[in-house]
Amino acid sequence: MNGDEIEIKDYRVEGEETAEGSRGQHVPLKKRHPYRIHIILFVLTVFTTLVAGALQEGAIPWENPFSIVKGIPFSFTLISILLTHELAHYFASRRHGMTASLPYFIPGPPLPPMIGTFGAVIKTNPPIPDRRALFDIGVSGPLAGFIVSVIAIIIGLKLSRIAPLEEVKGFTVVLGDSLGFKLISYLVIGTLPDKADIFLHPIAYAGWIGFFVTAMNLLPIGQLDGGHVVYAVLGRWHRIVSISMVVLLFILGYMSWPGWYLWGFLTTVLGTRHPPVFYPNIELDKRRKVIAWITLIVFFLTFTPEPFKLMELQ
Repeated sequence: MNGDEIEIKDYRVEGEETAEGSRGQHVPLKKRHPYRIHIILFVLTVFTTLVAGALQEGAIPWENPFSIVKGIPFSFTLISILLTHELAHYFASRRHGMTASLPYFIPGPPLPPMIGTFGAVIKTNPPIPDRRALFDIGVSGPLAGFIVSVIAIIIGLKLSRIAPLEEVKGFTVVLGDSLGFKLISYLVIGTLPDKADIFLHPIAYAGWIGFFVTAMNLLPIGQLDGGHVVYAVLGRWHRIVSISMVVLLFILGYMSWPGWYLWGFLTTVLGTRHPPVFYPNIELDKRRKVIAWITLIVFFLTFTPEPFKLMELQ
């Protein structure tokens, strides 16, 4: 070597991932699509909820593929509720400077009594800055989903029909009514005749599920949305509230709906603790405390002690 410098140029393309070669060369790597998994899961969930909605309408998509369109009202409404819920979390996280993923939809079995999805989630990177950010992230999803669910229930009830119970024979699954659903039903339909019930339109049924999902997320346990809110408001009292709610779920499982046993078990496994925020001494302002009371009211309006009941109608 005579001391001359050898210039090695960087031939990487902007926006393209590369790897170092054995002699310093930059070997282009195939760029991954950052939203591929989100799109795939979303499309699968749209399909499974379409099938579930079609089956509710008496169609059998695997015998007549075109009959799947009958599932559009249910699928569109339910996807809208779930998407609104998760995007509210997403924008609240970004507003506080946190990194958040787009929603991951979770497809599920479309066969009755399943609805074709297990919901949707987003991922955020901890730590959460302070209790104000935690509160905003926790309440945004349930409140946004609640509003869309109310709209769906009102529209769906107007499209539902009232019929005598004698139309149904044998065993059937009866949906429980939350206080909020009863109130909206009374305002939209009024008092029902004796021995008659509301046969829900798919849009109303999706709204009912929206209420159920809202209540489940607002359970004040661990790192559920309700757990975020309780930790933001009560701080160290969160663990006591969380454990007490798990005990209450097991009591409800014995007294009303056995499904609460499963929820109590799952929330115990997931944990009743909540990780601390980065600046725990920053208190909530009055506006957020008012919203906390509103959120509590929403929880009581959407919670159903016995959401599903198997009955035999003669």
